[in-house]
Amino acid sequence: MAVNKCIKYLLFFFNLLFWLSGCIILGVSIYLKVNKDGNSITSQSLPGIDLLIAVGVIVMLLGFLGCCGAIKENRCMLILFFASLLLVFILLLAAGIVGAVAENKVKDWVKERLQKFMPLSGHPEIREDLEKLQKELGCCGLVNGASDWDVIPDSCRCAASDPQCGPDKVYATPCSTRIVHLLEKNMEVVIGIAFAIAVLLIAGMVFSMILYCQITKRDGATTA
Repeated sequence: MAVNKCIKYLLFFFNLLFWLSGCIILGVSIYLKVNKDGNSITSQSLPGIDLLIAVGVIVMLLGFLGCCGAIKENRCMLILFFASLLLVFILLLAAGIVGAVAENKVKDWVKERLQKFMPLSGHPEIREDLEKLQKELGCCGLVNGASDWDVIPDSCRCAASDPQCGPDKVYATPCSTRIVHLLEKNMEVVIGIAFAIAVLLIAGMVFSMILYCQITKRDGATTA
């Protein structure tokens, strides 16, 4: 019994795209990691770059494993590829469930991460990053607002006509709140990416199992 060439090469090209996706994720993640313009504050509150690097490496390894298994028609590689995809799918599903349950705790989590920089007077190394953040997001202070500063900097000042401006002509919202809003705003994009990855994982599992079963039937018919 011959193995369906269409399924074989479809799985190969699928895994080639999978591997290329891992290369792109890894490359972009490393660039962001070493980017000199990175903000130490946002990297603490949004520590996703290291996770992206790990995801990129895992996707590259799985793509390579799937390509080899498809071309060589190796049942061991295919079943290992299937098991790996299933494990990643379960972890992705678990992360989605935990994220949905803990959605209301994001604000507390971000504040907890940023609390390590308090008081600001004891961390002069983040002053430049924080002032840059205040100008970009229209906020003042890190956790509690303008009271976080011993001397309120010019980056906190705002025009009275600005709706975000407080009674003292400084931004009334702390930067931690702005960061939480950014997280919530981008949540739909994250969910969309996770859904796309889940679809790819399911397709990869289906193709690999079909090819595995065909190879098993062929080898069984040959030995018989």
